[in-house]
Amino acid sequence: MEQNNYQGKLQKATGSGFDSRSTSGDVINGIDLTGKIAIVTGGNTGIGLETVKTIAGAGATVLVPARDIEKAKRNLDGIANVIIEKMDLMNPDSIDAFAEKFLDSGRPLHLLINNAGIMWVPLRRDHRGYESQLATNYLALFQLTATLWKALKKADGARVVNVSSGGHQFSDFDFQDPNFLNREYETLQGYGQSKTAVNLFSLELDIRAKAYNVRSYALCPGAVGETELGREAPVDLLQKLGYTDAEGNILPEVAAALKTIPQGAATTVWAATSKLLNGIGGVYCENADIASLNEDTGIIGGIKPYSLDEINAKKLWKLSEEMTGITFDFS
Repeated sequence: MEQNNYQGKLQKATGSGFDSRSTSGDVINGIDLTGKIAIVTGGNTGIGLETVKTIAGAGATVLVPARDIEKAKRNLDGIANVIIEKMDLMNPDSIDAFAEKFLDSGRPLHLLINNAGIMWVPLRRDHRGYESQLATNYLALFQLTATLWKALKKADGARVVNVSSGGHQFSDFDFQDPNFLNREYETLQGYGQSKTAVNLFSLELDIRAKAYNVRSYALCPGAVGETELGREAPVDLLQKLGYTDAEGNILPEVAAALKTIPQGAATTVWAATSKLLNGIGGVYCENADIASLNEDTGIIGGIKPYSLDEINAKKLWKLSEEMTGITFDFS
């Protein structure tokens, strides 16, 4: 019987030999990506930038779509094998334009790394009325993957790597009111819902795409310091969660537990390149290995079963096509 990861059946460590302290440099050691083409969203800051440096250094040609081209040029200056293109994940037309330009080039796409995301933001909506974290963290990812499908299939051995988060435990997906039209907005619920959506999509995509030699993965990079993800984080909420003191200073014990940026990028690079994942897909990874199932909502780590639910994965796929107006055509 053909295996899939519905209900987390494949969530078992591979024994990769890596752990939470491993870096992207450790993971890429001995791997040659010469001739491979990759796209990394959010590739000009934080763990996305580290991911670009790592896979470009291993020989891949890396396209980095960015909203702020000048910022991207500054941050990516001096890195070989990198091409910067214009794209705004909050603008569906911009996503289509980027994808169409890539498809027109006739190139295959070996790695699509959907890394970009937002967190801690106040209630905002895109022009469709969709909540911004759902729109940016998930719907844009769905649209970009769907519109680049022909290039992924052309690679005859592609991986789609979706950066999720342990924060998926903040919320299951609310099919009744995903855009907070009839319930009070809470930023971490919005974030958690968007990341649960990423996990469910990664699961379902793998099942539908593997016949075309395209595999899909979701991952948690861990709690990483020195990124831009928390730039809009409310100080009172950080204090309530026990991350900072009353003045907004991060507590020493919290700072000590944070990963460095190279450590945060390690699982992305591992999911994109590890031979241990050949023949395995639809899994959620952390600390450069496949994560375990974790039913205890009081403990962060691993993946919650609702994030790999078969019924919800299929239901979300249908809803995603309706919300984006895109039919994911696998032919």
